[in-house]
Amino acid sequence: MSTARTFVRQVQWEQRSFWRNPSSAAFTFAFPLLFLVVFIAINGNDTVHLPGGPVPFAQFYVPAIVAFGLISASYTNLAFTLSIRRDNGLLKRVRGTPLRPALYLAGLGGNVVVISVILTALVTGLGVVAYDVTFPDRYLGLIVALVFGPFCFAAIGSMVSTFVPNEDAAPAIINFVLFPMLFISGTFGRIDATSALGRIASVFPVWHLNKLLEGVFNPNTTGSGVVGSHVAVLAAWGVGALIVAARRFRWEPRTK
Repeated sequence: MSTARTFVRQVQWEQRSFWRNPSSAAFTFAFPLLFLVVFIAINGNDTVHLPGGPVPFAQFYVPAIVAFGLISASYTNLAFTLSIRRDNGLLKRVRGTPLRPALYLAGLGGNVVVISVILTALVTGLGVVAYDVTFPDRYLGLIVALVFGPFCFAAIGSMVSTFVPNEDAAPAIINFVLFPMLFISGTFGRIDATSALGRIASVFPVWHLNKLLEGVFNPNTTGSGVVGSHVAVLAAWGVGALIVAARRFRWEPRTK
């Protein structure tokens, strides 16, 4: 069987596995949508100043929740999946099959991309239909975000999973790394880029994914929405995390 066909079949298997756990799947999609509805309800008709002029809060917040959805689909789900499968011995059993390890991991990555695309479509669709959000047809910028965002955070998720000692510790460690970054990066509220918090946040990839998608959805500017500096930071974090993950990755659970 060709490599491409094996990869497609592995992605299909991961998709079936994902949807066979309806509670987990529903939470993955419902959490970003719930945040979108709640925060827009709280902020009502507030306006937010973006480059080019003010926009309604919903116009600012939809791309922030798209970013949150991408991070949830790639970082959170992948880190949990690897931690759980390692601890219950599934990764060890996979290692003993004819399936090449690289293709198995590529299937996990492909599943992340599929979930990310679905989440992006759901959040954007809800914003457009329910809150009159404008999507300025910056499809190139959106595609770039859908490539580099999941790549970066899937790599970070793989790296963080190597520091998780067992399945019970996974929620605390994975969320401890993520949620401070979400708050200081403006995912749940506007952060001034010139403030001390903004300068700290700009070191980390959550800030740059937020800003990349903010540019894609900003109706007051022109261009493709692709900002090279944001893409470069996401790529650098992704490559660095992959290097660490590759050096630390284990197929077997730690001995008790």
